Amino acid sequence: MFCIYQQEVELQRRCDRNRKRSKRRAIVCPIHGCYLDSVSPKYPLFADRAGQLQQRGVNRKNALMLMAHQTAVSLDGEWLEAFWCEECQETKWYHVCKTGDSCRNGKAERSYTVRVAPPELWQQVHGVIHPKGNPSVSEFTRRQSRMLGFNGAKDFRFVG
Repeated sequence: MFCIYQQEVELQRRCDRNRKRSKRRAIVCPIHGCYLDSVSPKYPLFADRAGQLQQRGVNRKNALMLMAHQTAVSLDGEWLEAFWCEECQETKWYHVCKTGDSCRNGKAERSYTVRVAPPELWQQVHGVIHPKGNPSVSEFTRRQSRMLGFNGAKDFRFVG
């Protein structure tokens, strides 16, 4: 009996300890200011041109040296992610940048800047399928892959 009670007390202590942690990232809707709920994984960004690194504060010489040694450089603290806004009642893709960590009243807090993801940013994302399919695949192959059953034989007409 004592062992069961001791386990319950230990479990309660653990639950109390876990509840002190923040359950939510402080990512808010840029329009309404309400918390956003994530509905997708994070898609990390990379830079494949020196100009992209220069826009993020890397000087020209270092950016050119990095691009000379690597074909792509991962951008830490930046990603694309889809969020659901309760006020907008819709899902939008946002470009999220982690701006920094701060310590307030003994609690570590992270801050983020969020903006709607521009279309050109999708070319810098790792792990996303091309929206129009693989450009190296022919239209015939793409159409055949979408067909179900044996109806694909209609494309092959035999002349007798």
